[in-house]
Amino acid sequence: MATVSPSSPSWSYALQLPHDPRAPGIARATLRTVLAAHDLAHLTPTAELLASELLTNAHLHTKGPYMLRLLSSEPDRLRVAVWDTDPRVPPGFSVSERGAPVGVAPEDAEGGRGLHLVRACADTWGVTMLREPGASAGGKLLWAECGPT
Repeated sequence: MATVSPSSPSWSYALQLPHDPRAPGIARATLRTVLAAHDLAHLTPTAELLASELLTNAHLHTKGPYMLRLLSSEPDRLRVAVWDTDPRVPPGFSVSERGAPVGVAPEDAEGGRGLHLVRACADTWGVTMLREPGASAGGKLLWAECGPT
């Protein structure tokens, strides 16, 4: 039974995180709690994987704070998004002119596969730029959506 009684099917949560190595773990625990409260615990494995990869990417490749945002605008669907201040889109989320993802890590690389994992596990994914290039820090929002499998 849900501990949150939604008055509408839409809801969102945002958790601002400091640049601290413990932040991704705190965010994942928050995600589990929020999904359980909204009777969406069945989405937890996929949502936690998506959040973990996006949060780790923000932590490793930026110097400032970042934010986890959870959004459900329709029943049984979840958007997991991570905002950070760096306006550069990571290679794993870049798209060629033909619409194909670019930036595949070499087989012997120790890292660089996390965002490819996000793309493989998410129903949809994308990036939203929050300011025009060259403008003051607005950063980007990487997001991925999941639903029941």
